[in-house]
Amino acid sequence: MGRARQTKRFATMKRMISASDPRLKDKDRAPPKKKKPEDLNEVKTVEHVQQSSALFFQYNTQLGPPFHVLVDTNFINFSIKNKMDIIQSMMDCLYAKCIPYITDCVMAELEKLGSKYRIALRIVKDPRFERLPCMHKGTYADDCLVNRVTQHKAYIVATCDKDLKRRIRKIPGVPIMYLTNHRYSIERMPDAYGAPKDR
Repeated sequence: MGRARQTKRFATMKRMISASDPRLKDKDRAPPKKKKPEDLNEVKTVEHVQQSSALFFQYNTQLGPPFHVLVDTNFINFSIKNKMDIIQSMMDCLYAKCIPYITDCVMAELEKLGSKYRIALRIVKDPRFERLPCMHKGTYADDCLVNRVTQHKAYIVATCDKDLKRRIRKIPGVPIMYLTNHRYSIERMPDAYGAPKDR
């Protein structure tokens, strides 16, 4: 009978000498870390995220005509499905001039959807739609819109996506425009007189 083969062990660590080993001389040992004694009179500081200066409690003072509306991919697609003119319907909802904004990410998402959504691309390339360049990596539109709205509270977000709506509701002072009963409605905006009121 031959000798049993010893299998090689993977991911085994080299044995290290412990810090309290008696073979270590005092000069080789790491000095013990000293904790600073807590001063009871010292005021403890906690850093908080600075609240936006645009907000007066929950009311966003930066919103006003002309309204700047960040448009999401599915909002355009749903508007086409319902045969609605985006800019005209926005004006009917808000009773004021609206400037729709398209980010590079939303544009990239529409281009990725292929020839089926070429009408949406043609609508978006209208000169009345403003383009916003994106400086970040990747083309995930939801993150892009959330980041933009967190930095600048001057936008209304137009989307029909439930997950994106849920994320934006956590940011104070940002209204959400969505499609309901073949009309645009707006959430968290008391000044929108044209929006259908929820019963």
